[in-house]
Amino acid sequence: MAKITLDNLAHSYSPAPKSEADFALKELNHVWNDGEAYALLGASGCGKTTLLNIISGLLTPSQGRIFFNDTDVTRAPTAERNIAQVFQFPVVYDTMTVHDNLAFPLRNRGREESYVTERVQEIARMIGMEHMLNRKARGLTADAKQKISLGRGMVRKDVNALLFDEPLTVIDPHMKWELRTQLKSLHHQFGHTMIYVTHDQTEALTFADKVVVMHSGRVVQIGTPQELFETPAHTFVGYFIGSPGMNVIPAIVEGNVASINGSRVPLGRGYGTPKGKVEIGVRPEFARLSSSEGLPVKVRRVEDVGRHKIIRAEFFGTDINILADEGAPIGADMNRVIFDPAHVNVYADDWRVEGEAA
Repeated sequence: MAKITLDNLAHSYSPAPKSEADFALKELNHVWNDGEAYALLGASGCGKTTLLNIISGLLTPSQGRIFFNDTDVTRAPTAERNIAQVFQFPVVYDTMTVHDNLAFPLRNRGREESYVTERVQEIARMIGMEHMLNRKARGLTADAKQKISLGRGMVRKDVNALLFDEPLTVIDPHMKWELRTQLKSLHHQFGHTMIYVTHDQTEALTFADKVVVMHSGRVVQIGTPQELFETPAHTFVGYFIGSPGMNVIPAIVEGNVASINGSRVPLGRGYGTPKGKVEIGVRPEFARLSSSEGLPVKVRRVEDVGRHKIIRAEFFGTDINILADEGAPIGADMNRVIFDPAHVNVYADDWRVEGEAA
């Protein structure tokens, strides 16, 4: 297991980058703690796979260094980093049995056959394939092959880190939930440092101790699921995390009040007079309809999703989403929205402003 340090790390696929825009991965300085489970979360093309490939040694960064504990591994080949990596599409040996596929990493390192058998049985139970150990991998379904690939990545206990690059893409939805749960259980049992790349917020939030949110090649926030939900450090985090995502509304902020198209919104903290592109952000969970106070809105539709209702409204051309309890009344006269001041965030040029106690 290893603490992973990213020191002034950046990467460009251009041989002669001229500006920050030429970098697929913009400068990073982060320490990822030994034994924690991280998810790299972001939309396609945001740089998460580039970062994972640098950590694994498949890619040498354009600048900066990467350390496993105190060892500089920036130019060390993958084989010397003692990591296990599971890719988006399954990589298995078709001519081998399921048992031999799972055993391969252990046999390759000279482990005793009794230990190999014991460990293979343990992993096979975890991935639900103990009844298929004697079958050849050829002819198995794509999701079965990916389970083998996952199992082979998890079979060694002595790795510095386990890296997963969207490993559940080809897995059916029910099995995805089971495997995520099993990966989390494995992490609690053995304490491996785990890094899991995904564009799926549910996968990230249910798997990781901390989620690393990436946008346009930059890490915009590292935090627990609760931190990402309650205090998004960047408006992208607010958009991307949550369903629906955070409401972001242009505003003029002075002290503990935001002015929006002539309406005043109280804030839970004081913010002075932030400059640049100023916006407030509030989760739909912390908004409610009213008939007497708040921002005037036009309710366009109400979506009943079972556990709650999603109210789609509009405020001077800006979409506002509101979550209401399943049984909450929604009258025709309820055409205003109130935000909980304690859960309104303020942003300047997309970055969260840290307010002071009002």
